Order: sequence, then structure tokens, then C-alpha cells
Amino acid sequence: MLKGYTLPRTPRGTSSLAPLPPWHYVGNAIAVEFDAAPTAAAAFLPEGLELHSGRCAAYFVEWQYASDTGEEYLDPIRSQYRETIILLSASFEGAPVAYCPFIWVDQDVSLMRGLVQGWPKQIGSTWITRAYDLPSKAAPVVGPGGRFGATLSAKDRRLLEAQVTLREVTETLPSPGFAKAVNTRYFPELVAGKHDSPAVHELVQLKSRDVRVSPVWKGDAALKIFDHPYLELPDLKPASVLAGYRFSFALTVDDLIPLRDLRADTQAADDRATAVE
Repeated sequence: MLKGYTLPRTPRGTSSLAPLPPWHYVGNAIAVEFDAAPTAAAAFLPEGLELHSGRCAAYFVEWQYASDTGEEYLDPIRSQYRETIILLSASFEGAPVAYCPFIWVDQDVSLMRGLVQGWPKQIGSTWITRAYDLPSKAAPVVGPGGRFGATLSAKDRRLLEAQVTLREVTETLPSPGFAKAVNTRYFPELVAGKHDSPAVHELVQLKSRDVRVSPVWKGDAALKIFDHPYLELPDLKPASVLAGYRFSFALTVDDLIPLRDLRADTQAADDRATAVE
């Protein structure tokens, strides 16, 4: 009998790309809040979500991960990765939520875990300025005047650049936040005649637990989104940049909240169209 939470499933089940949840994470983040054109942001939202505002956020995160029974961080290549996340401000049935149209990661294990949760992950290269416990010209302070940079590239093209200069501690996290984001789980069908009928198409909401957040530093920020020949990220270019943040946080993921089966909505719409004809 083959075992494993994800493919590949094998006799002992130890070769799965992503192991059985729970998944424990800790990370250092640089975040930038910005406003995009509301009509452009709204165009990215799936059925079931409405635009709350043009407020967006870009997160650049250095993560470290461990499973419930393992100590993957002792083999750092299995545990560490970097990620860039774009979030939009949306609402679901009147309640404010976040929605992710784009996300890039540099590890296949993280990509698999993300696809299970509905994050639309792609492979990309994220780099973030690091702070250290010793004062040095080679590192910023986590305090007033500390300057941090972050970049994202994918397929040899620069996509994003950000800089943050810290000013003060704040009680407020960047908005929109991603701990309880709403995602679209989507898996297409390859059977002939069913290419327009996905095997999985549903809205889900993340359900994190044991969330811990360090002191949050806030300051001034700059963000640039570069033009691209086919990627639609430039549609979300900042109309204005609002603020930058630097903080650390930890959370555990082992659950998901199904919100709506979008296949049923599509079938109902097709049935109505057929009845009209």
C-alpha cells in the first residue's frame, strides 16, 4: 500500500514532497502597504469575493519551517526558503478578507504546501536585507533609521523592488494581512471535453493557530513594480505607497475552512444559460 500526504506516494511514505500537517513556521518579514487602481485590483478577484478597497500589501519573508515530528531546521535546506506575497483587500459576504493573486517561492516543498492551501505559488527568487545581533556597517539596526531592502525576480526578470526605513514601533500589522486570507484551490481537468470543468475549484480560508508576532516596526517605504511582457503583476502598480514594516512572526497551519464550491456556481450558471436558450 502506498503512503504519503502528497505525491510522490511510496511504500514507506517518507518521499512525499510535503509531509502530513501540522506545519510550523517562523519568519522575518518586510512589508509595504500601497494603493492600486481599484478597477485593476477588482479584476483579479474570483467569483464570491468583492473588492473592499484598493489597499494592497507586498510581503517579503524569510521563513524557517518544521513538521510536527521532525527538526528540519537541523538540515537547513529542507527548512529555509524565501517568499514574496501580494495581497489585495477584498470582502466575503460583507466581512473583510485578503486575497492573493500572486506569490513566489524558492523551494518546491513550499510550493506544494502552498498549492494544497490554495496559494497560487510560482518559483521566484526573493532577497531581503538581514539584521544581526551585532552593530556593523554591513547591517541595519532594527530601530529608528534602520533601512531594509527586498527584491523579487522570476525567470531572470526583476519584478519587484522595495525599501523600508524604520521610524517607530506600532501596534498595527500591515493591511491586508495573510493569516486568514481567502484563496482559490484550483486543479484543472485534462480529460478531453472537460478542459473547462476543473476537478477542484473552491474558495477556502486559511485557519492558522498559535500565531505569535514580535514588536512591529513601521516607517517610510518605496515600492517599484517593473513592466513585464506577459505577467499581469504590473496591472497592480502602486498609485501611492503608504508605509513599510519590519517584524517577525510564527504560526502553525493544519486546517482549512471551505467557503464555496465554485464548480457548483459554474454549473448553476450553465444550467440557467441552457434554460434561456
